[in-house]
Amino acid sequence: MSAPLDIEGRAAPPRSNGELVFAEPWESRAFGMAVTLYDAGAFTWPEFQAALIARIAAWEASAERDEPYNYYRLWLAALEDVLTGLCAVSTDEVTTRARALAHRPLGHDHRDHSGLHDHPH
Repeated sequence: MSAPLDIEGRAAPPRSNGELVFAEPWESRAFGMAVTLYDAGAFTWPEFQAALIARIAAWEASAERDEPYNYYRLWLAALEDVLTGLCAVSTDEVTTRARALAHRPLGHDHRDHSGLHDHPH
């Protein structure tokens, strides 16, 4: 299964030459978390898409735009909305885990520190 990403419109992720674009490692992690949870059946794509469009609309309607537009901040907020709405996790749990992921060192995703692959062949 693969997430049916929008190609155009408000909910479409940033692309360059048709390829997804991530400015920071945490953005690809947020993207991956949502797609993995969708693939696992945690929620439907229309549920996530509606939450993302709502977050984008709320940002656009905000009179006080404290932060510049960042698609993946809204993506992550939409994921939090969906998961807390399903009572899968609490808002505090999502915030704690998101902060932990965001603060992992650069390159962490490319090395295995778990020891899971350190078995003899």
